[in-house]
Amino acid sequence: MAVQGGVRSVPRRLAAELGAFGVVGAVNTVLDIVLFNLLLFGPLPWAWAAKACSTTVSAVSSYLMNRHWTWRHRSRRGLRRELSLFLVMSAVALGISEACLLVSHDLLGWRSPAADNISANVVGLAAATAFRFWSFRTFVFRAHPAPAVPVAVGTADR
Repeated sequence: MAVQGGVRSVPRRLAAELGAFGVVGAVNTVLDIVLFNLLLFGPLPWAWAAKACSTTVSAVSSYLMNRHWTWRHRSRRGLRRELSLFLVMSAVALGISEACLLVSHDLLGWRSPAADNISANVVGLAAATAFRFWSFRTFVFRAHPAPAVPVAVGTADR
C-alpha cells in the first residue's frame, strides 16, 4: 500500500511519468519522422534543415502535451520560464540528434536516406530522448517543494 506522497509512491509516480513521457514521445516521434521525410523529399533537400524544422514542430507539440499531461501535477513556475527552459533543453537535444546526423552523413560519408534516418531518428533520437526526460523532469517541470514538517518546541534534541 503506497502512502500518498511517501517513499513507496515515488517508483509509481516515476513509472507513470515515464509512461506518459513515452506516449508523448511516441506521438511526437511519428510527427518528427513524418515531417522530416516530407521536408527532405519535398522543399528542403538538406537533411540538417529538414531535421531542424521537424524537431522544432515536434518540440512545441511535446511541450504542450508534457505540460498538460505528463507533468500536470508539478509546479507551474510561469509559462515564460518553463517554455524558455523547455526550448533550451530541446535545442540541446536537437544538437544531440544533429551531431549524430553530422557524424554519419558528413564524417562517415553515409549519405543515403536510410542512413540519414537511422542516424537522426534511431541513434540521435535515443540519446536525445534520454537527455530530454532527465532535463525536463529536473529543470523544466520541477516537483513541488516538500512541505516543511513542524517540529514541536523542546523535542528537536530527543
